Amino acid sequence: MFDASFWVAAAFVAFIGVLIKFAYGKITEALDARAEGIRDEIEEAKRLREEAQQLLANYQRKHRDAVKEAEEIIDQAKADAKRMSEQAVTDLETEVMRRMELAQAKIARAEAQVIEDVRNMAVDIAVRAAGQLVEERLGDEQANKIVDEAISELGRKVH
Repeated sequence: MFDASFWVAAAFVAFIGVLIKFAYGKITEALDARAEGIRDEIEEAKRLREEAQQLLANYQRKHRDAVKEAEEIIDQAKADAKRMSEQAVTDLETEVMRRMELAQAKIARAEAQVIEDVRNMAVDIAVRAAGQLVEERLGDEQANKIVDEAISELGRKVH
């Protein structure tokens, strides 16, 4: 009546039925547990990804801030260097002007001294020449009298 294929198929269906009846709950529990584990891992991965993105954003912000601060430091250093350079030039110009004024003052004093020395020499030469001239034309007594009068008059004019 029924051949062997039929009985194999019937046994298979019966086996599957028994398997489903006894193992279905355990298999579904295992699959549900596995699905729950996968869901938890996906949630953990999402949380870790968000945390990593936040950390990346923080580090990028810190990097931008550090670059900005470095640029500000460089700009400030350049401004300080320029200011110091300008101050050095100003100080140098001031020192050069001061030294030129000192040199001009020394030159003026030296010129005044030379003029004074020349005048004194001219006076000495004139006095000697006048003395010789007076000696030659006048006698010793008259010459001494004129020299004494000139000295006393010179003393009055100087004081």
